[in-house]
Amino acid sequence: MTERFLVIGSNSFTGSHFVRHLLDRGHEVLGVSRSEEPEPLFLAHRWGDDRGFQFHRIDLNHDLERLVDLVNRQGTTHVVNFAGQGMVAQSWERPEDWYRTNVLAQVGLHEHLRRLPTLVSYLHVSTPEVYGSTNGPVNEQAPFAPTTPYAVSRAACDLHLRTFCETHGFPVTWTRASNVYGPGQQLYRIIPRAALGCRLGRTLPLHGGGTSERNFVHVEDVVSATYLVATRGRVGTAYHVAGTEVVSIRDLVERICSLAGVDPEEVIQLADERVGKDQRYELETGRIRSELGWADGVRLEDGLAGTLRWVDENLEVLGALPLDYVHKA
Repeated sequence: MTERFLVIGSNSFTGSHFVRHLLDRGHEVLGVSRSEEPEPLFLAHRWGDDRGFQFHRIDLNHDLERLVDLVNRQGTTHVVNFAGQGMVAQSWERPEDWYRTNVLAQVGLHEHLRRLPTLVSYLHVSTPEVYGSTNGPVNEQAPFAPTTPYAVSRAACDLHLRTFCETHGFPVTWTRASNVYGPGQQLYRIIPRAALGCRLGRTLPLHGGGTSERNFVHVEDVVSATYLVATRGRVGTAYHVAGTEVVSIRDLVERICSLAGVDPEEVIQLADERVGKDQRYELETGRIRSELGWADGVRLEDGLAGTLRWVDENLEVLGALPLDYVHKA
């Protein structure tokens, strides 16, 4: 059987890099997102030959029947779902939007997909936010303890899929990646925003002084893991994807400043902590390493340098774009 991939959320940072990964391997790819495609410099799948890719603008909240028609006509075998209402802090402002997109629309999607006769694999891209703040590395059996509406919505969808798998044999797998970064990331994210701050003389607010700790992983390592799980993962199984180094946000920004040759004090601006922000995430990744042979290959220092190069190469365009997240209901 020819493997035909549907990537939901193909305009997203990791989704676009994953499409590029698939195209480089000769796969046919159908991509859908609720927004029109943005600037090509934010779309990794446009950075090379993309003749095997078809894009359709589809909003799961409103256009589910169109998507169902597309996958039936394509004969989709593998679905990888990056779609979701993101942004943790903003989820407190209109939580109903997060529940509508991350739970209700997803449940409707799963109900249709379980009747798709060609479906072999459904990979749901989840988040470590479902665990809440962690004191040490957590494995995939850790209990859920979400602390924000965003995290609650993602945990609810994961639990729904678990019961769907147990009841209907739905071929679901999950990935939960730590903080992903790399070239092409949206400018409201910490790493490109810090890099732009260094180049354009802008300050960067560090909420809570930047003491919270995160485990960053390069997007190329994430998409290689995603491909392994989508094609070889055990049904009903979640896989963590993370690097090996945990850093504070302040340390991260100081490293970017050092690479850019800028004094951190010229960039860092202290700000109040955000509501519900978890202090630390650290994921244990033994399962994906032992079962699927995955290994992270991009050192944090090298990945930061590569992201800074992307900013430098596109500085004129990036410098004219807004930095703040714009909410879409």
